[in-house]
Amino acid sequence: MTTPSFASLLQGFFTNRLMQQRQASPHTIASYRDSFRLLLQFAQKRIGVAPQKLSLEQVDAPLVAAFLEDMQTRRGVCAGSRNLRLTAIRSFFRYASFEMPTHCAQIQRVLAIPNKRCTRAQIGFLSRAETDALLHAPTLTTRAGRRDHALILLAVQTGLRLSEITGLCRRNVCLATGAHVRVVGKGRKERSTPLTKPTVDVLCSWMREIEPSEDAVLFPSARGTRLSADGVQYLLTKHVAQASQICTSLEQKHVTAHVLRHTAAMDLLQAGVEPSVIALWLGHESIETTQIYLDANLEMKQAALDKVEPQPGRVGRFRPDDKLLAFLNGL
Repeated sequence: MTTPSFASLLQGFFTNRLMQQRQASPHTIASYRDSFRLLLQFAQKRIGVAPQKLSLEQVDAPLVAAFLEDMQTRRGVCAGSRNLRLTAIRSFFRYASFEMPTHCAQIQRVLAIPNKRCTRAQIGFLSRAETDALLHAPTLTTRAGRRDHALILLAVQTGLRLSEITGLCRRNVCLATGAHVRVVGKGRKERSTPLTKPTVDVLCSWMREIEPSEDAVLFPSARGTRLSADGVQYLLTKHVAQASQICTSLEQKHVTAHVLRHTAAMDLLQAGVEPSVIALWLGHESIETTQIYLDANLEMKQAALDKVEPQPGRVGRFRPDDKLLAFLNGL
């Protein structure tokens, strides 16, 4: 029996395992694709072998470990992103263990590479004043400004993911009675999110400026194509810089499309909406994912603290007898 090459194994992993057997979502396929694109580029620089000519033996545990270390040191990615790349690599090597059992020892060494533990930071979100400043930043006298205003307003009202916003077409938007947008999110789950009247008015006005086709991209680029992730981040960065002149607290924040998603969730939570409803609103697989918004809501914690009778305490100061210790403590 002919031993498959690394290239054929990788192609089979995407076409047979991910697309046919698992029917993975486009988001998963794109994420895995990017992981292997980075790995193959690193391997070419590291060992000087073109991706098409790589053998499975050359993609061993030391190479994978070096790639992950390079991701964090040179590219500056966080531990979570590093673990995401490792997840894609592990999935491929589990597939390879069935296709090439003779390489089980090498495969097990790769699968044994551990995730890197990381501290979960609190989520970032915008206050109402920061949101208002950002919404007023785009100028409405230009087509790009009207597009950006509509995009930001939709993001902070619906909490859609970046890929869901950029993938919206005219047919996904209903502005009649019961106005809503329909998207297919993670795990191929379809959901509908209702729209407020101000959002409906802005979208109704904006949709007069795009192509009448049902397949027309709702927020097109200057070339009329779907906005890229970098394109959305560029316009957000531009408008945040403008809004910072009015709301100075924005200068300290890195605003992304996901921050706007968090902002929508925090607005719902602070309005008294149950976490289970927020989980449905955002398309979370589990309500436990929505727990991060409870952790970040300082106002709710302060309100709970205000209901508690504080314990009495005594204020004192340590005064060491030893003069040298007193000197050191005074530094």
